[in-house]
Amino acid sequence: MTKSGDHSDDGGLPARMGPVREEPTLEGPARKGLAAALLADFARGARALPGDVARLFRRKPKPAAGPYTESVKYDREPGQGRAWRDLMWSFAAAATSLSFFGAIAGLWLAFIIMAPRIPGGADMWNVNRQSAIIVLDRNGEEIAARGARYGEQVEPEELPGYFIQAILSTEDRRFYDHGGVDLRGTLRAAMANAKSGSVVQGGSTITQQLAKNLFLSPAQTYERKIREAQLALWLEGHYTKNQILSFYINRIYLGAGTYGVESAAQTYFAKSARDVSLAEAAMLAGLPKAPSTYAPTQNPKGAERRASEVLDNLLETSAITPFDAREARQNPAQVVNQNTDSDLGYFFDYAAAKAKALAGNISGDIVVTTTIDQKLQRDAEAAVAAGLTVENRLKGADQAALVAYDADGALRAMVGGRSYKESQFNRAVQAKRQPGSAFKPFVYAAAMEAGLTPQSRFIDQPVTYDGWSPTNYTDGYIGPVRLTEAMAKSINTIAAQVSERVGPSKVATLAMRFGIPNVSSYRAIALGAVDLTLEDLTGAYLPFARSGLKPEAYAIAKIETLDGVVIYEHRRQKPTRVMSKRSAKHMNHLLYQVMHSGTGRRASLGRRHAAGKTGTTNDWRDAWFVGYTPQITAGVWVGNDDYRPMDKVTGGAIPAEIWKRFMISAHQGLRLAAIDGAYPAVSYAAEPTLLDFYTDVSSGFTRVRRDGNERRARRRRR
Repeated sequence: MTKSGDHSDDGGLPARMGPVREEPTLEGPARKGLAAALLADFARGARALPGDVARLFRRKPKPAAGPYTESVKYDREPGQGRAWRDLMWSFAAAATSLSFFGAIAGLWLAFIIMAPRIPGGADMWNVNRQSAIIVLDRNGEEIAARGARYGEQVEPEELPGYFIQAILSTEDRRFYDHGGVDLRGTLRAAMANAKSGSVVQGGSTITQQLAKNLFLSPAQTYERKIREAQLALWLEGHYTKNQILSFYINRIYLGAGTYGVESAAQTYFAKSARDVSLAEAAMLAGLPKAPSTYAPTQNPKGAERRASEVLDNLLETSAITPFDAREARQNPAQVVNQNTDSDLGYFFDYAAAKAKALAGNISGDIVVTTTIDQKLQRDAEAAVAAGLTVENRLKGADQAALVAYDADGALRAMVGGRSYKESQFNRAVQAKRQPGSAFKPFVYAAAMEAGLTPQSRFIDQPVTYDGWSPTNYTDGYIGPVRLTEAMAKSINTIAAQVSERVGPSKVATLAMRFGIPNVSSYRAIALGAVDLTLEDLTGAYLPFARSGLKPEAYAIAKIETLDGVVIYEHRRQKPTRVMSKRSAKHMNHLLYQVMHSGTGRRASLGRRHAAGKTGTTNDWRDAWFVGYTPQITAGVWVGNDDYRPMDKVTGGAIPAEIWKRFMISAHQGLRLAAIDGAYPAVSYAAEPTLLDFYTDVSSGFTRVRRDGNERRARRRRR
């Protein structure tokens, strides 16, 4: 081997230059040269890349040979080392190039795949708009709304200048300068958050917030943020800045179920957004950051602090003067108190559920005209509150409910519990309890239909039917009684005998005909062993007040869209006769005795004719009173949600008192109306032939002597 610089024997070429390149073939070592050449060509293509990326692919030039350059020792075939290095470099360059372009292509593909699909011609005012139910009372006066609440559409130029400035200075100061995504604002917010160690600024633009509210969920994920940015770019490409701002102020959520500045202004301040003061505008403009947290109806102090921050933003942008800010702080916005003390929430939920069932799958807002009477509703709420005194609650009476209908079956008042804020469970329509003796009118009505009369006589004595032995509320038995006295005193043994006389199946059939659902024909129904709601029981008393005619009980009068298109309207039907006039008169006579001389005396309305029935279940777990006049039928339940026994609270006590208080208020201004059959019964004790002492061994009945024991046995029955 020769030293560097010497000439070799092949062609006189310098040894450092290596062999002369020959055209590659597919034979032997030349195959490697082909691969190296192809990869080298690929690498040369990479050198065309711009900037820093191209420099990564360029090979550094070799230093020129000098006197201190070491001679190259060829221990392999000439040219093989360089080909190997070219091969490795080409692989690296190709991999880098593929990774770079692959990453770009992957990001672009992901951006396209994740892009939300927006239907062509989408109506931005109604896209993904949640439905609302606006509830009106019987006179067409709005009393509440359920679901999303959108106000009248307002344009930015209709609002006070400081209102728009408050929104822009707080939410997006560069709104008119960016294209939907503000990179500068995002970076500034990230730096501020990192400096404070918490989230003190948001990087989303107004366009991004609009995109999120219209199309996306509030989930805090990277995927949602990417979609939000894509939608913001789409919005900016299809709408002007003023249009986007208009969409924003009319569709943004501002707490308490309100969407848009007009709805929020009406809800919080009972005025149009066009008329809000600077302090009110600042409070509204501060809500988009956390509407549920800062809603002034829930967090008035927090809303006031947030409004002060908005005023600071207005000062920073020179939108207002220090004097204006000082005046706004000294006179903060005052939230209007609307129906916050009312328990109409029970009826709202009830009406919304009824309307949904009647209207079906209707999109958009609907207006529901109900039968509720706000005056009677307030009377009902006041009566329940007055009945649940501290003294009565110490007796274990913790909850109460009330339902009232007019003579046509229209629901006029509903109270579902002591406080809707404390519990949304509606005890008037959701709690199924046993009515006890309040069910007996249906037993006696079946008897009247079978031919019995109020003067029909039975014997109060121990009875047993197939192992069932009903007992009275008090000890002892009083012997022969007419049905008038049996109803007034609520004697259990007589009700059981009457039921057996006509048949439990006929009692069950009549009760269902009156409106009580799913009544089984077993013996215990004579004493009210039926699970039902106060709504069911009260509605079933309507035929008693209508001389045997049963009107349809209802609470929804009409359902229509905001444009006035009627979806549903209650058609008054001719009442169905479920009991003869004769039987109805007999029942009025029996139920009048309850309030005249029986267990319901506390509910008496004096000169105004009224009839009704008390009810008390075992261990005093439930106490009821349901009664009626020709104008109004109402029912009251008192008890506890956990079935805890009360301290001997009967239907003739707290429920009767609540019923009376409500009915006196409800009948103010109404004429005195007579009930056919409402007159006192002849006293049974006045008949001398029945005062004798006797013993009837064959019947197993022993007459109770007219002494202290008899007087004890004649105490009130519940």
